[in-house]
Amino acid sequence: MAFIIAEPCVGYCDTSCVEVCPVDCIHGPMPVEEIQELKAAGEEAQLAKIQLYIDPDICIDCGACEPECPVEAIFEEDELPSKWSEFTEKNAEFFQG
Repeated sequence: MAFIIAEPCVGYCDTSCVEVCPVDCIHGPMPVEEIQELKAAGEEAQLAKIQLYIDPDICIDCGACEPECPVEAIFEEDELPSKWSEFTEKNAEFFQG
């Protein structure tokens, strides 16, 4: 079972989930430290179209990340709301290549 990060994360990119992940499987299109710096500097506009992703090959399905997300964007794959079903593919595509 994989965990998926969905639409509420887009543009918000809170990194609380990253901090509790025991296997460092949550990443974004830029380093997490850079995301944190942008938020601290009030530069959230630069995060407008990005989100974080969970690497399904590294994730151990512990669920530690899910309750840490302040916008409730993390779901077990089979519990992902159908309105965000495309995020399963987006998450997988992020780690391909």
